[in-house]
Amino acid sequence: MATTMWEARARDGRLADLLDWVAARVPAHATVYRSAHGDPRVVVIDPAGFVADLLGDPPQELVARPPHSWDFEPVPRDATQPRPDRV
Repeated sequence: MATTMWEARARDGRLADLLDWVAARVPAHATVYRSAHGDPRVVVIDPAGFVADLLGDPPQELVARPPHSWDFEPVPRDATQPRPDRV
């Protein structure tokens, strides 16, 4: 199962609005973060991998550019397990 990270940069002055929009749509198991410094960004980590489909594209007036999402898979810590890139 993949974990999805979804990220959007808020328009200047719209971070709180983007956070409200995201919070109303994400499932309870997802974690929402906001940037502590720098550009106003919202990041969602969803261990179930559904958040990108649930959020899609936020209203254009809330974001400075379209959001990005990436899927991650766990990496075994046991070096004896075969790695997918070497199978």
